[in-house]
Amino acid sequence: MTHAVLETLQAEARARGWTDRQWANAAEVRHETLSRVKRRGQCDIATLEAQAKDKACDRTLRAEPVGAALDVDPTGRWPRHLDRTAEAPLLALAASGSQDLACWCAAGPTFLMAGLAFMLSTQDDFDRVGFAALAEELHPGIGSHEAFRRWLRETPLKPCRILPMLRQLRRAAARQAPSRIIDHA
Repeated sequence: MTHAVLETLQAEARARGWTDRQWANAAEVRHETLSRVKRRGQCDIATLEAQAKDKACDRTLRAEPVGAALDVDPTGRWPRHLDRTAEAPLLALAASGSQDLACWCAAGPTFLMAGLAFMLSTQDDFDRVGFAALAEELHPGIGSHEAFRRWLRETPLKPCRILPMLRQLRRAAARQAPSRIIDHA
């Protein structure tokens, strides 16, 4: 879950035009600390709060019950309402490539999330095996022809719209990622 929070905060820092060093300065943490947190994907709550605070990202951290992010319909499979604002964290999670089960469970109803993960497993630019396994953990049987067809028929996340958006998010993230220069001298 820390990984998803860090991604949200980093997106806010990038939206402000900041490098990691500028973000760390605004958060009043050492740049090395921020690098270590990003690499490990975990940190203590004080560091996370510093990265989120007013001067840094103007965000407040709070704990919510699992599933509170989206109001779920009576079937438990779909959100009652999924507008673009509510859709954005789902897209960010999917685009991140994260296969953290807890993050996916917390993001929305498990049938919705399982279908999204399975859909990613069918795409060339995602980890097929990893996302198929994640989908099955979220909702056993989602990989069956019948279950996935049902998901495709009923989902508010229409693949013809979602997949191009995910590709765009991934391209943007790849452009922001520092390139590695290898010196063979």
